[in-house]
Amino acid sequence: MMKAIIAGTGSYLPKNIVSNDDLSKLVETSDEWISTRTGIKERRITNQETTTDLAYKASVRALESSNIKAEEIDLIICATMTPDNFMPSVACVVQEMLGAIHSAAFDLSAACTGMIYAMSIAEQFIKSKTYKNILIIGSETLSRILNWEDRGTCVLFGDGAGAMVLTASEKSNGILASTLYADGSKNSILTCPAIPLDNPYNRQSKNRESKIKMEGQEVFKFAIRSVTKCIKDVLQKADLSPDEIKYIIPHQANKRIIEQSAKYSNIPEEKFFMNLQHCGNTSAASVGIALDELAKANKLNTGDYIILVGFGGGMTSGAILLKW
Repeated sequence: MMKAIIAGTGSYLPKNIVSNDDLSKLVETSDEWISTRTGIKERRITNQETTTDLAYKASVRALESSNIKAEEIDLIICATMTPDNFMPSVACVVQEMLGAIHSAAFDLSAACTGMIYAMSIAEQFIKSKTYKNILIIGSETLSRILNWEDRGTCVLFGDGAGAMVLTASEKSNGILASTLYADGSKNSILTCPAIPLDNPYNRQSKNRESKIKMEGQEVFKFAIRSVTKCIKDVLQKADLSPDEIKYIIPHQANKRIIEQSAKYSNIPEEKFFMNLQHCGNTSAASVGIALDELAKANKLNTGDYIILVGFGGGMTSGAILLKW
């Protein structure tokens, strides 16, 4: 049976590093306050590059890693909640920049679960033999939708992009199981409004800001429940035990969330990879950036079982279990 395997990974982070001490000059906070509550020490904040720029640079690295040419890509999916435009999509502009002239392209919005959703969709296209080579991108410039006077949110997020190339293979490795969820009843606990309705027949206030708002405790509880459930689901689908998993790569939101997810999953915390200390929460990009970091550090060996798991606004959640 045809499987979707990861042929290459890539990531890109803006060069501008913003430390916790830097943020203490903007809002009432401190390195100790941020570190103890989140595990984050610094994050990258773009001062010029766009979501599309970050996506393109991560994609170039993923293509180089895969040894697959841009002209061989059949589909580009970009997961983002901070696109540069309503249209054209980030994926379409990246297609032009790469010269991926034979690919279809679209953006996907599932907030921080975006990369997981994109991988699951790509897997279906590959298993059905619709497409052979698919470029997946998670790219965010979250700094554009932050309230820099709200210490409860502005200290959490960073900018960046992760990418991977999935390709069709009849080998035994690749994606073995996936699961996706959404709970729209909790849509209000993590939000960022878009442009308000304003036309000649329905005038609404233009004062609504497109900034992230979060009910921290509710998101925290949702995250732990969702991550625990998603990990359990993919383990059951793949008929594997937690002992057989080499790494779990969770969405890099908060160290405490990851610690509690490990506890409730009854899986050693050492298996949960974290790089949020120097990246912050990069939303749809986080899982891709973390996977690329592991791959580039030569910490992944052929045959390793890995779980990618995420949660995000919507509320959405999901997981992918793959054999490297």
